[in-house]
Amino acid sequence: MLCGVKPRVLVVDDEVGVRRALERGLSAEGMEVVTASDGPTALRVALTGAFDVVLLDIMLPGLSGYRVLQRMRADGVRTPVLMVSAKDGEVDQADGLDLGADGYLVKPFSFVVLVAQVRALLRRGGGARRKLTLGNLVIDRGLREVSWAGQDVSLSPREYAVLDVLASRAGSVVTKDELLRTVWGDEQAATRNAVEVYVGYLRRKLEAVGAGEVVRTIRGHGYIASTPDLDNALGNR
Repeated sequence: MLCGVKPRVLVVDDEVGVRRALERGLSAEGMEVVTASDGPTALRVALTGAFDVVLLDIMLPGLSGYRVLQRMRADGVRTPVLMVSAKDGEVDQADGLDLGADGYLVKPFSFVVLVAQVRALLRRGGGARRKLTLGNLVIDRGLREVSWAGQDVSLSPREYAVLDVLASRAGSVVTKDELLRTVWGDEQAATRNAVEVYVGYLRRKLEAVGAGEVVRTIRGHGYIASTPDLDNALGNR
């Protein structure tokens, strides 16, 4: 997890009341929360690898939580997954764990216990976000390498750091101040203008390999790393 960046949690549940309650509660605990209400949307969002924990219901429209989890693991996404479901049978819990879940919580549950389990997964899942994927753009965080459709993209350390911050929050807007704080830290000479300059450098290198649409400016707000598929899944415009 990047220093100074909130833990990012994907909450997947088809009940709007549950999603809103978990979003409010986890946000109050200092986490950034993204929500999904059906299986296909959850899968598209989760496959980016841009989350520290996924809270995943089993009974979902379109694709069950079991199948979402199975696809995540088959695609190499190692994000810790906590299954959260009203299905309380031993076989249900065993199936989830056998498919690669890291925990199983039965509804109704104590929010205090859920937060404790999420924090435990955050402590254990430090290496989970080693690869970030946005369409054909792949960021190997262990090797600090970037590729587009199999073609290497050569970035300077600062350009890589900017892309890493944006991709680690794929589908969400990152402000200039957040980039400045996370990438430049305590460097006294750094300004918002430096952010604009390096985002420009990064874009030109991405455009050179056909990935120019991955990083966009959201006027008056900041920047976003996304794809049309992810935008559709999250309702971004």
